[in-house]
Amino acid sequence: MTKSTPEIEARIKAAAERALAEAEARKKNRKDPDLPLELGGRNGPEPTRFGDWEKKGITSDF
Repeated sequence: MTKSTPEIEARIKAAAERALAEAEARKKNRKDPDLPLELGGRNGPEPTRFGDWEKKGITSDF
């Protein structure tokens, strides 16, 4: 394994800052999709959680 040098650490930090700035710009430019309301869907919170589907107390992984 190579030792970390100040030059490498500076390059990594600069790349991380660029990535964060790019992500922030994408968030600002993002438009919310104009989706229709779901008809006949479940009431209450979203049933898909933790990769599982819950319905009537039965949980199954897809």
